[in-house]
Amino acid sequence: MTHSSSRATPPGTHRTPAPRKEQHMNRKDLVEAVAATTGHTQADADASVTAVLDAITRAVAAGDRVTLPGFGTFERRERAARTGRNPQTGEAMEIAAGASPAFKPAAGFKQAVSAG
Repeated sequence: MTHSSSRATPPGTHRTPAPRKEQHMNRKDLVEAVAATTGHTQADADASVTAVLDAITRAVAAGDRVTLPGFGTFERRERAARTGRNPQTGEAMEIAAGASPAFKPAAGFKQAVSAG
Protein backbone atom coordinates (compact mmCIF):
# COMPACT_ATOMS: atom_id res chain seq x y z
CA MET A 1 0.00 0.00 0.00
CA THR A 2 1.40 3.37 -1.01
CA HIS A 3 0.63 6.63 0.75
CA SER A 4 0.82 9.89 -1.05
CA SER A 5 2.05 12.76 1.10
CA SER A 6 0.67 15.41 -1.22
CA ARG A 7 -2.85 16.57 -0.68
CA ALA A 8 -5.04 18.02 -3.36
CA THR A 9 -6.43 21.48 -2.79
CA PRO A 10 -10.20 21.27 -2.60
CA PRO A 11 -11.99 22.95 -5.51
CA GLY A 12 -12.74 26.63 -4.92
CA THR A 13 -9.95 27.13 -2.39
CA HIS A 14 -6.53 28.62 -2.92
CA ARG A 15 -3.31 27.82 -1.22
CA THR A 16 -1.49 30.85 0.03
CA PRO A 17 2.10 30.69 -1.14
CA ALA A 18 4.73 30.76 1.54
CA PRO A 19 6.06 34.27 2.06
CA ARG A 20 9.24 34.96 0.11
CA LYS A 21 12.23 34.82 2.37
CA GLU A 22 13.92 38.20 2.55
CA GLN A 23 17.22 38.24 0.74
CA HIS A 24 20.19 39.86 2.41
CA MET A 25 23.45 40.89 0.77
CA ASN A 26 26.32 41.35 3.16
CA ARG A 27 29.80 42.74 2.50
CA LYS A 28 31.19 39.34 1.48
CA ASP A 29 28.36 38.90 -1.04
CA LEU A 30 28.99 42.39 -2.40
CA VAL A 31 32.71 41.69 -2.82
CA GLU A 32 31.92 38.41 -4.62
CA ALA A 33 29.47 40.21 -6.93
CA VAL A 34 32.03 42.92 -7.75
CA ALA A 35 34.71 40.28 -8.42
CA ALA A 36 32.36 38.31 -10.68
CA THR A 37 31.26 41.41 -12.59
CA THR A 38 34.72 42.91 -13.07
CA GLY A 39 36.74 39.71 -13.47
CA HIS A 40 39.07 40.84 -10.69
CA THR A 41 40.17 38.65 -7.81
CA GLN A 42 38.16 38.76 -4.62
CA ALA A 43 41.12 40.43 -2.90
CA ASP A 44 41.17 43.21 -5.52
CA ALA A 45 37.38 43.55 -5.37
CA ASP A 46 37.54 43.76 -1.56
CA ALA A 47 40.17 46.51 -1.80
CA SER A 48 37.96 48.40 -4.26
CA VAL A 49 34.84 48.10 -2.11
CA THR A 50 36.82 49.22 0.94
CA ALA A 51 38.27 52.20 -0.93
CA VAL A 52 34.86 53.34 -2.19
CA LEU A 53 33.18 53.03 1.21
CA ASP A 54 36.09 54.78 2.97
CA ALA A 55 36.05 57.65 0.45
CA ILE A 56 32.28 58.13 0.86
CA THR A 57 32.55 57.97 4.67
CA ARG A 58 35.40 60.50 4.84
CA ALA A 59 33.68 62.92 2.45
CA VAL A 60 30.31 62.81 4.23
CA ALA A 61 31.96 63.11 7.66
CA ALA A 62 33.72 66.24 6.40
CA GLY A 63 30.37 67.71 5.33
CA ASP A 64 30.71 67.04 1.60
CA ARG A 65 27.99 65.61 -0.60
CA VAL A 66 28.79 62.50 -2.63
CA THR A 67 26.62 62.17 -5.73
CA LEU A 68 26.65 59.00 -7.83
CA PRO A 69 24.47 59.70 -10.89
CA GLY A 70 21.81 57.06 -11.36
CA PHE A 71 22.36 55.75 -7.83
CA GLY A 72 21.93 58.55 -5.31
CA THR A 73 23.45 61.15 -3.03
CA PHE A 74 25.08 60.67 0.36
CA GLU A 75 25.17 63.68 2.66
CA ARG A 76 25.48 64.82 6.23
CA ARG A 77 22.33 66.25 7.81
CA GLU A 78 22.53 68.43 10.88
CA ARG A 79 19.95 68.15 13.65
CA ALA A 80 19.31 71.15 15.87
CA ALA A 81 19.28 70.86 19.65
CA ARG A 82 15.78 70.34 20.97
CA THR A 83 13.78 69.58 24.07
CA GLY A 84 12.48 66.05 24.42
CA ARG A 85 10.79 63.95 27.07
CA ASN A 86 12.12 61.04 29.07
CA PRO A 87 9.66 58.26 28.13
CA GLN A 88 9.88 56.66 31.59
CA THR A 89 9.37 59.76 33.72
CA GLY A 90 7.87 62.28 31.29
CA GLU A 91 10.48 64.77 32.47
CA ALA A 92 11.69 67.36 29.92
CA MET A 93 15.29 66.97 28.81
CA GLU A 94 17.62 68.67 26.36
CA ILE A 95 18.70 66.64 23.34
CA ALA A 96 22.02 67.85 21.97
CA ALA A 97 22.51 68.95 18.38
CA GLY A 98 24.07 66.33 16.16
CA ALA A 99 24.67 65.12 12.66
CA SER A 100 23.72 61.94 10.88
CA PRO A 101 24.42 60.47 7.47
CA ALA A 102 21.61 60.49 4.92
CA PHE A 103 21.05 58.93 1.52
CA LYS A 104 18.69 60.16 -1.18
CA PRO A 105 18.19 57.63 -3.99
CA ALA A 106 18.31 58.80 -7.60
CA ALA A 107 15.35 58.35 -9.93
CA GLY A 108 17.08 55.51 -11.81
CA PHE A 109 17.71 53.60 -8.59
CA LYS A 110 14.10 54.11 -7.46
CA GLN A 111 12.81 52.83 -10.80
CA ALA A 112 15.06 49.75 -10.68
CA VAL A 113 13.85 48.90 -7.17
CA SER A 114 10.16 49.42 -7.97
CA ALA A 115 10.48 47.32 -11.13
CA GLY A 116 11.78 44.47 -9.00
